Amino acid sequence: QQSGRRYNLFLRRRLRIDKRHQSKDSIFFRDGVRRIDFVLSYVDDLNKEWEKKLERRKEFESNLQKAGLELETEDKKESEDGKIFFVKIHAPWEVLITYAEVLNIKVPIKENDIPSMVENPLDCVLFPLRLPEKVMHPEPDYFTAPFSKDKQELYLINDESTFFSPSMRNRIVNYILTRCPYGTEEGKKKFGIKRLLNNGTYTAAYPLHDCQYWKKANDPNCDSERYTLYMEWARFLRFYKEQPLDLIRKYYGEKIGIYFAWLGFYTEMLFLAAVVGLICFLYGLFTMDENMSSKEICDPAIGGEIIMCPLCDRECEYWRLNTTCESSQYSHLFDNVATLFFAIFMGIWVTLFLEFWKRRQARLKYEWDLVDFEEEQQQLQLRPEYEAKCTQKKRNPVTQEMEPYLPLTSQAVRFCISGATVLFWVSLIIASMIAVIVYRLAVYAAFASLMENTQTLQPISGLLTPQLATSVTASCLNFVIIMILNFFYERIATWITDMEIPRTHMEYENRLTMKMFLFQFVNYYSSCFYVAFFKGKFVGYPGSYTYMFVRWRNEECDPAGCLIELTTQLTIVMAGKQIWGNIQEAIVPWICNWWGRRKARNNPENLYSRWEQDHDLQTFGALGLFYEYLEMVIQFGFITLFVASFPLAPLLALMNNILEIRVDSWKLTTQYRRPVAAKAHSIGVWQEILNGMAILSVVTNAFIVAFTSDMIPRLVYYYAYFENGDSPMSGYINNSLSVFQISDFPERNKPKENPENFVICRYRDYRYPPDHERKYLHTMQFWHILAAKLAFIIIMEHVVFIVKFFVAWMIPDVPADVKAKIKREKYLTQKILHEYELEKLKERLCQGDKQATEKEFIATEGRMELSRAM
Repeated sequence: QQSGRRYNLFLRRRLRIDKRHQSKDSIFFRDGVRRIDFVLSYVDDLNKEWEKKLERRKEFESNLQKAGLELETEDKKESEDGKIFFVKIHAPWEVLITYAEVLNIKVPIKENDIPSMVENPLDCVLFPLRLPEKVMHPEPDYFTAPFSKDKQELYLINDESTFFSPSMRNRIVNYILTRCPYGTEEGKKKFGIKRLLNNGTYTAAYPLHDCQYWKKANDPNCDSERYTLYMEWARFLRFYKEQPLDLIRKYYGEKIGIYFAWLGFYTEMLFLAAVVGLICFLYGLFTMDENMSSKEICDPAIGGEIIMCPLCDRECEYWRLNTTCESSQYSHLFDNVATLFFAIFMGIWVTLFLEFWKRRQARLKYEWDLVDFEEEQQQLQLRPEYEAKCTQKKRNPVTQEMEPYLPLTSQAVRFCISGATVLFWVSLIIASMIAVIVYRLAVYAAFASLMENTQTLQPISGLLTPQLATSVTASCLNFVIIMILNFFYERIATWITDMEIPRTHMEYENRLTMKMFLFQFVNYYSSCFYVAFFKGKFVGYPGSYTYMFVRWRNEECDPAGCLIELTTQLTIVMAGKQIWGNIQEAIVPWICNWWGRRKARNNPENLYSRWEQDHDLQTFGALGLFYEYLEMVIQFGFITLFVASFPLAPLLALMNNILEIRVDSWKLTTQYRRPVAAKAHSIGVWQEILNGMAILSVVTNAFIVAFTSDMIPRLVYYYAYFENGDSPMSGYINNSLSVFQISDFPERNKPKENPENFVICRYRDYRYPPDHERKYLHTMQFWHILAAKLAFIIIMEHVVFIVKFFVAWMIPDVPADVKAKIKREKYLTQKILHEYELEKLKERLCQGDKQATEKEFIATEGRMELSRAM
């Protein structure tokens, strides 16, 4: 019976389609002329709020029609599941030109006659990376001016239906939808599509993709830009090709275009950092056998005879230094002279990246007509939520119009609640980090005992030491905690930002960005900061150890240093985040879409309309780009803040970003509804965050080289304390280990067993031996090393900062040719506008309005002469 009903429904719909002779994949109204600029959908469910929703819809759609929009409704019988109504919206020419003036949209007035840049001599080499010219530059370059209804003859209007691009059209319609009222409830005026989506009156609101991504549209009037983007950009096999930024901007708008431009530029700059990092890593690999420290540790006659003090109380035993042979060799991969060079190089690289990005951004601003774009016109418009929630009004001193405002007392209360919430969550992160530290301290003894007594682990005991096992498991545990806290905090941050009721869209994004970044900064980097700057620094010495919470003994570093543990921590958190991020971004939307389309796959393609296909896709929300930027900025922190410990970090980031560009483009083109186009002339507050991290990275890397690596102690020994002139580094290991008399152990620290009756043990520090008058106090060498570390930090910071600021001063933010083009375009645009005004004045003179018009004519000519002179 059910299959019979479905068959009858199929026949009825088939007859309708044949009657209309219009493809269901069309992006036009039934007349085949009016373009669909936006689609609203709703389900007519008969619940208790059915009448209220119906009344809202009627009022809202009536007001849309009063605003000049044209609507066409598809009955639920036409839909694939027989439940969803679709309201198609078309903006006629009169509406477009009215709101183009309101939104200050720039439109063409003359084809650009400024010669293009001189050909690059490397073009023949880079030819395999290029895309076809039609894809890279889908439309000619024009001189543009803000649209004005009174000057329509001035603009290059060849066809009213195509003069405004689809992205401009959906931006205009979205502007109307967000401000259109739908009635009064509880004494308050209600308006905006967002509120109607939240209360379930409508289920979705979205502009249409222009075709299916895997084939061109049948309609010859459709440009099939989505298909072009998929074929030339969104497929992974095109990973080596340049990005069609102009086409991305045309299809998705400037805001998404600027993100992909930034991500592509960041990936290009990473290539240099990755090559230098790989060279530094290879230097460590090829010099591993020449490392005197690991030779002495691995030597049975030296490392095999050095008995080390137990690494935990009571349960741990004395151990021989040569058991850490393999870890000391691997430590040299990252802890060598190249580390210092790479830390300084990355301090300069990050400045070059930020300065060259400013130049690239300036060029895009010119090419995309964003030079005179003022954030105020786009972003300083009041948020509909602010207008709805703020009932009190006051006069704007600039416009002299009454506008809503939030009283100071209400703002203060909201900020206090917000600040307390953020502080609580940051404290929660720190508490979780302390819990992980306690885990490390508590399980170390268990790992030491397990590896000592388990025969199956003996073959890998040299590689998998208790320190490494503790570090790896703690890093994995820390990563899981990071992802759980991150999941909850994203929702909390959005909630408290909504509660603050920011006035404008820019304020909302900036506040949410700062909250999320502060949380993510502490969440992702706290464990790395602990390993880099705290672990092994406050241990004490045998007989006088320091304890956390008077119970757990603080961790010691490996005799070869803590740098290898920082590398392990960084690799697990960074790689884990990138893998998890790509799974979330690619696989989850694909599964959701597959599940949503599982019924539609059984129907003929011409019964599955373009608006239904897009309805079944995922929503790319207003904060979609926010999470993309956040992911990349956190990655930027990993490759700058701690890069001295892991030269391969830029290489990992490069490989991830090559994949990231294609994953982001693939999901945006195939898995998400078309986002509403939005303007942006920069990456916004993220630029300031990147600048702050660039400065902080110089400090963190200086401290890592000084206090986490063994670089400075080795240099001090090499130049001041060497014992063999022929081989200055021989004897370093013995020199870096102090002596402790086992009989001085208090009962709390003493191991349960000492089967070989050792008399002394060694520990990593610079202290006097037990037979010295200053027993167990720091030696002069300790103070020399400390002074050298502090001197190194000051010198490195000053050198890198001086070079950074000099480079920043040397590189202008706006290229000279772009400055010249901006001036040229302004002059020509002004000239065209003046000539247009003169023609109008001449017409008025001919019509007889002489006295007033003659003066105006003389003034206009004078203004043109002045413009030429300038």
